[in-house]
Amino acid sequence: MLFNSIDFAIFLPIVFLLYWFVANKNLKLQNLLIVVSSYVFYGWWDWRFLSLILFSTIIDYSVGRRLLNEENISKRKVLLWISILVNLGFLGFFKYYNFFLDNFVSAFSFFGTSINANSLNIILPVGISFYTFQTLSYTIDVYKKKLEPTKDFIAFTAFVSFFPQLVAGPIERATNLLPQFYKKRTFEYDKAVDGLRQILWGLFKKIVIADNSAKIANEIFNNSADYSGSTLVLGAIFFTFQIYGDFSGYSDIAIGTSRLFGFNLKQNFAFPYFSRDIAEFWRRWHISLSTWFRDYLYIPLGGSRGGTWMKVRNTFVIFIVSGFWHGANWTFIVWGALNALYFLPLLLLNKNRTNTDTVAQGKYLPSFKELYQIGITFSLTVLAWVFFRAENIGHALSYISEIFSKTLFSIPHFTGMRHGLTTLILIFGFVIIEWSGRSEQYAIARLGFTWKRPIRYAMYYSIVLAIFLFMGKQQQFIYFQF
Repeated sequence: MLFNSIDFAIFLPIVFLLYWFVANKNLKLQNLLIVVSSYVFYGWWDWRFLSLILFSTIIDYSVGRRLLNEENISKRKVLLWISILVNLGFLGFFKYYNFFLDNFVSAFSFFGTSINANSLNIILPVGISFYTFQTLSYTIDVYKKKLEPTKDFIAFTAFVSFFPQLVAGPIERATNLLPQFYKKRTFEYDKAVDGLRQILWGLFKKIVIADNSAKIANEIFNNSADYSGSTLVLGAIFFTFQIYGDFSGYSDIAIGTSRLFGFNLKQNFAFPYFSRDIAEFWRRWHISLSTWFRDYLYIPLGGSRGGTWMKVRNTFVIFIVSGFWHGANWTFIVWGALNALYFLPLLLLNKNRTNTDTVAQGKYLPSFKELYQIGITFSLTVLAWVFFRAENIGHALSYISEIFSKTLFSIPHFTGMRHGLTTLILIFGFVIIEWSGRSEQYAIARLGFTWKRPIRYAMYYSIVLAIFLFMGKQQQFIYFQF
């Protein structure tokens, strides 16, 4: 079920009314309603894959219960590895089986040996990378004794399958979200209104910015051989705003929807395109995944505590694994490695924590130095996104080589130029609003609070009107495929 669909527009109010007016006096009933609603939400796409979520839930709940009274280190490790192998086994089969098989066959063919192996027609379950990492965080934290294992199976099931963030995050930690299912929740008007405001902004990002940008990015990337370097630059920029509007828009809708039900999810995007270096970018982009890899992979490997070789190794490991998490394609691995190359000089020079504050805090405009830093970081990010979007490595390299040809200085031209110009104007206005709200959890969190109520509400209605006037052709959320 898509957030930007009629189905969800009907589903959400029904669940909301049942939650607050029927089940409001019974915590277990509220949690059970969330479980049922979440399974309906996910099953709307393909009910057969509900068994995967349920099986992972049962395994991790059972492992957690066994870890409660098990003090033997060897047995605790066995229990942890059961959870890891089951969860990553499902993820590996559905997401990477054909990738490894095809590369295995290609490797033997390279050395002159022919192997007959047929790929499987595997459907990738929506959101499997997200809920797999979410439930793994529970088992790992229980193993490390950072979290008391739950006795409440319904609350745990609700935590694993919580529908607002089930299929595309944020990837919530058990230490943050699970305890919220134990506490009585009462309706808070201001919290709900804030949630609606964030949902509105998320829908604008997705429907107006991402979907319009997608149409142009798809046209240019799918026909890149026909276009000049200057046009290809525009294509990369449009994709840059497509993926940001699409994914951060989903996160805004998920966080806002959670707030309607009395839950607080962590911020997943913090205006990453205003970053002054790549290290800052990765602290602000897909925060829940970046911190997951930091805490459960980078730090256990030794982090940046060791010598130069360990720092380099761990940096490449975390970025390449992050790239591979996104998809079974060499383009994602190269994208991760390229970001590691961007990040490495900052780490080795001990400048990766230089920019931890909000850019131009308390000012209307950035300084020339900050503007230059933002421009360089944004350009490097746009270049890396080419690998993320390209069909294969060859496509990415030909795309980039044409960008740096003499046609870079020609006048851009592509099919749908008028629509492209309109979209650029919308992006420009969007960037201004994002800049004005860069210190908040989301851009319009405090926008207009000092204005008179009629003017402030006129702004909200203007956003609604813009969604209906400029909505692009409905596109599936990009991160559903991950």
